[in-house]
Amino acid sequence: MKKFLPQKKILIPIIASAFLFVGTSFKDDFFEIAKQIEIFTTLFKELNRNYVDETNPGDLMDKAIKGMLASLDPYTVYFNEQDVLRFKINNTGEYTGIGAILTRKQDQLVVKEVYKGFPADKAGLKPGDEITQIGDIQLSDYKEEATQLFKGAKNTKIDIKYLRQAKINTTQIILDEVEIKAVPFFAKIDDKTGYIVLARFTKKASQETKDALEQLKREGAERIVLDVRDNPGGLLNEAVNICNLFVAKNETIVTTKSKIEKHNSTYRTTKDPVDTQIPLIVIVNERSASASEIVAGALQDLDRAVVVGSRSFGKGLVQRPVDLTYGTQLKVTISRYYTPSGRCIQALDYSKKDQNGKAIKTDEKNYNAFKTRKGRTVYDGGGIQPDVEMEETKSSPITKALLRNDGIFNYVTSYYYKNPNLGNTIPVISDADYLDFKQYLKVQKFSFDTETELALKNTLAVAKKEKLDESIQAEYQQLLTALQKSENTLLDKNQKEIKNILVDEIIKRYQYQEGLYLYYIQNNAEIKKATTILNNNAAYNAILKI
Repeated sequence: MKKFLPQKKILIPIIASAFLFVGTSFKDDFFEIAKQIEIFTTLFKELNRNYVDETNPGDLMDKAIKGMLASLDPYTVYFNEQDVLRFKINNTGEYTGIGAILTRKQDQLVVKEVYKGFPADKAGLKPGDEITQIGDIQLSDYKEEATQLFKGAKNTKIDIKYLRQAKINTTQIILDEVEIKAVPFFAKIDDKTGYIVLARFTKKASQETKDALEQLKREGAERIVLDVRDNPGGLLNEAVNICNLFVAKNETIVTTKSKIEKHNSTYRTTKDPVDTQIPLIVIVNERSASASEIVAGALQDLDRAVVVGSRSFGKGLVQRPVDLTYGTQLKVTISRYYTPSGRCIQALDYSKKDQNGKAIKTDEKNYNAFKTRKGRTVYDGGGIQPDVEMEETKSSPITKALLRNDGIFNYVTSYYYKNPNLGNTIPVISDADYLDFKQYLKVQKFSFDTETELALKNTLAVAKKEKLDESIQAEYQQLLTALQKSENTLLDKNQKEIKNILVDEIIKRYQYQEGLYLYYIQNNAEIKKATTILNNNAAYNAILKI
């Protein structure tokens, strides 16, 4: 049996540090905090000393910390040493790697997206490839964070094996510096309208946005569409600096409020703007979060931009990284942020959970009204509500299921290899193609995993344990058949929406991100709506009450 080795002692300060930041107040509750730390320390020591089987102290501590933080909110998280590196990458946008998005799926790493011109692309990897071996390591035998196997010095050569369309292939990836652009694309939609995609808030986000804005103005752009759809957020100061491109010095952009005085801050613009008069539209969707919502909300509150799209995610919580011992880190929620009008747009109340342990969403009837600078009414409680809300751009539950469980992704992978010569042509999903898509889902026995479907499967699982499954099998099958019929009906009902997403994914396979954005500026519904508003000064001014 393992003894309680000295290495365990180094882990105790981690849990102590965590308690310091999730407790109510160190000064006010010193005794209670000290008491709980002593209890935990004693428990941890005796558990490792006496447990019947071998224990892994580091793994136990990692789970203990993460379990404790899970009771708070999903943004307060503990990073071990490997996690810290990944968190740094997300904030800087720079790292040495392969230039691809990878996800773990059972015993493989699945390539979800490849960035043009980076190592993975040069090595010939494609979305849908399933990496089974990295160097000498079989991923089926490797249970750690597999993406770490692609870390190393520039020019490091890594041999890999991957599965593509049921065939094993080999290639070599040469690591290189990879810089993920905050602004991956900008262009002119028409002679007078510029378009800027802001995909993330890294440390270069405001500079890249500024460069794009100034270049578009030099090319004759007299109005701007800023697209923050699917932008999950990032650095708060970069959100302030991006607003500063369009508003004057000393404007309040966001205020953070906390129970701890030192975390109460007001963030104002500090620089000379690029253009305070150019007509501006910000496009958001339900996956625009955090810093994206600060930008959209502040420009809306200041009546500086018209917001178009669908209601944003609703993340009004601010996190701060706190360095712990031995290269670990705690990212802790320290405050809530408020837009210039005074509204907090946090959608979920993590202090209140339903019977399934899920945070409760603020009911619309409990939203509070606020006023923009010119007196327009805006609301808190549920993300940024666009000035021009487009119902047709909201994702249906069936579409979310297709995206979440890779139904669309996997079908497009099959489509790509069946149609290798599409090149730069724009695909058209015909009714026959859509029928083929539905048949693919059926053959692959695609599971939508809706709440109803999961509940039904769980019922059967419990029935099997209690040996009741035979008596309810017929009724279960009848319900499952009815549910599948309903899902098929929803596939037909939401055909237009799903076809659009299929087209987007197909274009990205052949033409990368750039090709998708080029397609968007001529075909995307939100961009078309934004352009229409900007082309009508009276309509634009009426929305902003200018």
